[in-house]
Amino acid sequence: MSQDWDAGRLDSDLDGVGFDTLAVRAGQHRTPEGEHGEALFLTSSYVFRTAADAAARFAGEVPGNVYSRYTNPTVRAFEERMAALEGAEQAVATSSGMSAILAIVMSLCSAGDHVLVSRSVFGSTISLFEKYLKRFGIEVDYPPLADLAGWEGAFKANTRLLFVESPSNPLAELVDIAALAEISHAHGALLVVDNCFCTPALQQPLKLGADIVMHSATKYIDGQGRALGGVVAGRKAQMEGVVGFLRTAGPTLSPFNAWLFLKGLETLRVRMQAHCASAQHLAEWLEQQPGIEHVYYSGLPSHPQHELAKRQQSGFGAVVSFEVRGGKDAAWRFIDATKVISITTNLGDTKTTIAHPATTSHGRLSPQERANAGIRDNLVRVAVGLEDIADLKADLARGLAAI
Repeated sequence: MSQDWDAGRLDSDLDGVGFDTLAVRAGQHRTPEGEHGEALFLTSSYVFRTAADAAARFAGEVPGNVYSRYTNPTVRAFEERMAALEGAEQAVATSSGMSAILAIVMSLCSAGDHVLVSRSVFGSTISLFEKYLKRFGIEVDYPPLADLAGWEGAFKANTRLLFVESPSNPLAELVDIAALAEISHAHGALLVVDNCFCTPALQQPLKLGADIVMHSATKYIDGQGRALGGVVAGRKAQMEGVVGFLRTAGPTLSPFNAWLFLKGLETLRVRMQAHCASAQHLAEWLEQQPGIEHVYYSGLPSHPQHELAKRQQSGFGAVVSFEVRGGKDAAWRFIDATKVISITTNLGDTKTTIAHPATTSHGRLSPQERANAGIRDNLVRVAVGLEDIADLKADLARGLAAI
C-alpha cells in the first residue's frame, strides 16, 4: 500500500547540509508511491481536476504542472538541485548549453542593447552572437578575458550584459570574477559566467559576485556523455524572464535527460576530484616533453593565472590543452596516433577525449577570430577522463612519438 508522503519534507531537512548531501538529495520530492530514487515523469501533459483548476494553473494563479514543455516534476527536481549547488534562488533547465545562452540573451536583452563577450569562449558561442543575435539588433564586442582594464574601456551607455567562460575553452584562461562583477555592477550591467569547466564542485561564481551562472549540462553535470542539456541559475526575478522565453520558444530539457543529470550530480564532486588529479599529473608530464611547445592548464605554476585559479577555484579542472611542435600536420599525427583516447569534441566524460580545436570546436570561426581567441593550428585539447593514468600517459606518448 502506498504511503502519503510529505512532498516538502526532504527539502526542509536539508537546511545547512554540505555540498555532497545536496548533490545526492536536493530537489527530490517523493510521490505517494514512496520511491527511493527520483521518479521519471514521461508525460507530455497533465490531467486537471476541473475546468476551473485547468484555468487557474494556466493563469499561474495556483501552482501545479501544466505542460511538460515548461513544468515537469523530474526537470524541476534537477533545477532545484542545481540551484542548491550553485547557491542560486532558482535554476532553469534548457535543452543544451547553447540554448541556455540563447535563453539568457533573449530574455534579458532587447534590440539596441550592447553585450560584452570575452574573446576566449567556445566557438559556437561566438557564432551565436555574430551570425544570429547581431541580426536582431544586439551589439557585441569581445574584450580579452583577463584584461580588466579592457573590460572597463569597452563599456557603452547601452551595455546590458557581460558573458565570460572562466576557465575558458580550450586555453584555461581565467578572469577575476569578483573584480569583473564589481566593474559590471558599477556600469549597471549583469555578469554571466559559464561555469561548465569547473562545475559548482570547483567554483561557485554567484558567491564571487556574478549575477547568473550557466552550464552545458552535457559535460560534467552528466559526466558520462549520455545526454544533451543546459541550465541557467540566478535570482528569481531574472529567471522569470528565462522561464517565459522557454515556455514560449520551447528549447526545454526533456524529463529523461533531467533524470540522467540528477544521477550524474550524485557523483559530481568525487568525479571532479579524480578528473583534476589525473589532469594535473598529465599536465606536469606534458610540460616536460620535448615535442610540446606549451601546456595550458591553470594547475601549473607556469600558468600566468595560477594564483588566481587557486584563489577562486577549489580545483583546476580536467581540460589540458597544449601546442605541439610542427603545426597542424603534427597535431593531427599526434591525435591519430592515440589508441585509447577517443577522438571527439565532447568533454566531461568518464572517457578521455582528444580534439583539434582549430578544425572542430572553433572551425567555423574566421582565421582572425581564431587568432583573437588564441586558437593556433598546432593546438590539441585533451579532456581527461577516469581511465588509469598510466594508460593515458602511454597513449599520449604514442602521440608524441608520431611527431
